Amino acid sequence: MATRLVQINMKAHDDSALGRFWAQALGWGLDSEAPGVTNLEPVGFSYPDPTAVCIDIIARPEPKTVKNRVHLDLATTSPAHQADLVARLEELGATPADVGQGDVPWTVLADPEGNEFCVLEPRPLYRDTGPIAAVVVDCADPREMARFWSQATDWTLHEVTDDQATLRSAQGVGPYLEFVRTPDTKSGWNRVHLDVRPYAGDDPTAEAARLRALGATDPGIDQSEIHWTILADPEGNEFCLLAPL
Repeated sequence: MATRLVQINMKAHDDSALGRFWAQALGWGLDSEAPGVTNLEPVGFSYPDPTAVCIDIIARPEPKTVKNRVHLDLATTSPAHQADLVARLEELGATPADVGQGDVPWTVLADPEGNEFCVLEPRPLYRDTGPIAAVVVDCADPREMARFWSQATDWTLHEVTDDQATLRSAQGVGPYLEFVRTPDTKSGWNRVHLDVRPYAGDDPTAEAARLRALGATDPGIDQSEIHWTILADPEGNEFCLLAPL
């Protein structure tokens, strides 16, 4: 049994407006499965597929008060592409963001609802990822996060050090999942989190038990009215275990 990362879940005051921003930013299509829910995926995409990690934007009234612990890194192919992409994103409503990055070759921006993301300088590692180079998770212990997530999913561990761990789909396509050591600690629930999904025919109850045995915990959220399972990884980051597909 195993899961795979299929999407990230992002909270927003206005899911439709934020969805339009990210659809234009990534060149993706958008749809809505219900009021207050906006779904983004590549045009012509057959969900789920490891070539992309999709985005679900969910309307919630709570304000953003702290830096997100999960963010997107966007890929570029040349310095000119990076500059053009930053300019286009700012025209769409992104703003420069200071998260203490100092003098770095990438650009940190915030989307119209304040969610931080990075536009990377060209890097050979991300030449075939699509527009999203990586989904990045802040953490205290990349080695422990690598242990948990490489066993929780069927994604392949590519690198692990004291400062960073990198995983990618078993098929070697799509964006990377990266865990980066940061000094700040988790505060409150994550407005952006990971969603994982078992394969068709797997038992979701057994999969939830397997994840708990690996170190996942129950975050104490009322789950009586939902049909998926909310868990937390060893550093308390909430994630959703969706139905098999």
